[in-house]
Amino acid sequence: MPNDEWHLDMADRHASEIRGLPVIIPDGRLLGTVHDTVIDVNNWSCTHIFVSDPPDALVEGRTHVAVPWTWVRSVGDVVLLRWFPQTPIPRNL
Repeated sequence: MPNDEWHLDMADRHASEIRGLPVIIPDGRLLGTVHDTVIDVNNWSCTHIFVSDPPDALVEGRTHVAVPWTWVRSVGDVVLLRWFPQTPIPRNL
């Protein structure tokens, strides 16, 4: 297997492991679940996670949210964020 294909398989495998995990904001509330990830193919690192179905109390209109990877504190049984903006986030910024 060529080296580039190996990197793609590794990025897909790791990214797929967090899909479906709950995302918890610092105050303990559930933001939603990881729907997808954004991978920077130049560095083979995750830049963002897309969180689906946030509650209306956190995101007006329950719009899916792109969360920068730098906001992630840890990943285990859940994705725990180190920071999240003041809520609710208005639909039209």
